[in-house]
Amino acid sequence: MAYLDNIRTFVRVYELGSMSAAGRDLRISPAVTSSRISQLEDHLSVRLFQRTTRSLTPTEQGKAFYSGAAEILEAVDNAEAKVVNLTENPKGSLFVAAPLGIGRRLVAPLVPGFVGDYPDVSVRLRLTDRTVDLTTEGLDLAFFLGQPEDSNLRIRKIADVERVLCASPEYVAARGNPASGADLVGDGHDCLILRFPGATEFQWRLTTPEGSKRFRVKGRFESDDGDVLTDWALSGNGIVMKPVFDVAEHLRAGRLVEVAAQTPPVPIQMACLFTHRRGQDPKSRLFMEYVISRISDVVTGAQLPR
Repeated sequence: MAYLDNIRTFVRVYELGSMSAAGRDLRISPAVTSSRISQLEDHLSVRLFQRTTRSLTPTEQGKAFYSGAAEILEAVDNAEAKVVNLTENPKGSLFVAAPLGIGRRLVAPLVPGFVGDYPDVSVRLRLTDRTVDLTTEGLDLAFFLGQPEDSNLRIRKIADVERVLCASPEYVAARGNPASGADLVGDGHDCLILRFPGATEFQWRLTTPEGSKRFRVKGRFESDDGDVLTDWALSGNGIVMKPVFDVAEHLRAGRLVEVAAQTPPVPIQMACLFTHRRGQDPKSRLFMEYVISRISDVVTGAQLPR
C-alpha cells in the first residue's frame, strides 16, 4: 500500500500544483507529502518535479508518468467501490459542504438518519454561502445553488428552484411595493445583498416581458450569510431574494410578502457537485442519493401563497 499511497500523493501534487495543497486534500502533513514524492522518485530513478522555493513544475518524466498513474488510481478506486458495494458497509469520513439555508434546513436534519443507517461513516458538514473549491478544500460533495465555474467537476442536478422577492408588510407599508425590477434600481428601495469575495448576486436576474434581464440593485445592508438577510427582511429593513422553499413558512404566516411580482427572479439550479474520483466512492454516492431523494419534493413543491 505504501507504493500506491505514493502514487496517489503524486497525482494530487500534480493536479493541484502544490505540496501543501495536496497534503491538505489527502489530510497528511507537508513532510509526509514531500517524503512520499521523494520515495517515488527514488523508486523510479527520475525526478518528477522541478522544485524551487516559489514553484513546483512537473518534469517531462512527471508529465509522462501522470496519465498512467491517474488511470491506475481510477482502476483501484473502481475495484474498491465494487467490493464495498458487495459488502454494503461503507466506511470512513465524508466531507460535505452546503449553503447555509440548504444546509441548515434540508441537509443537516438528514445526517443523523444517514449515519444511523451506515454507522461506520462519519459526516463532516461545512455550511457556507461562499463558493467552495472541492479540490483544494478536500471536499467529497458540495450542494449548491447556481452554475459551477469549474467545468471539470461532475454535477448531479436536483431541481430548478423557484425564487421570490419579498419584504415584511411593515417595509411595504413604509416604502411601497415595487411593481417591477425597474423600481428596485435607484434609491427608492433597500435591497438586501448577499455578497462575498467574487459574488455577483447584487445583480439580480429577473424575468421580464422581454426575457430575463439583470438589474444592478443596491442597498445599505450586505452579508455573506443568507439567513442574516432573511432576518433583516423580517425586521423591515429591505427586500430580499430567496428560494421559495427557504421562506415559504414566513410567506404563509404573512411575516413576509411577495414584491415586484411582475418581474419574479429567474429560477436557479440546485445541484450536487463532486469530482469524478470521489463520485466513485460508495459513501459519497449513498449520501448524495439519500439526501436528494428526500429533498427533491421539498424544493420543487414549495409554492407562493396566492
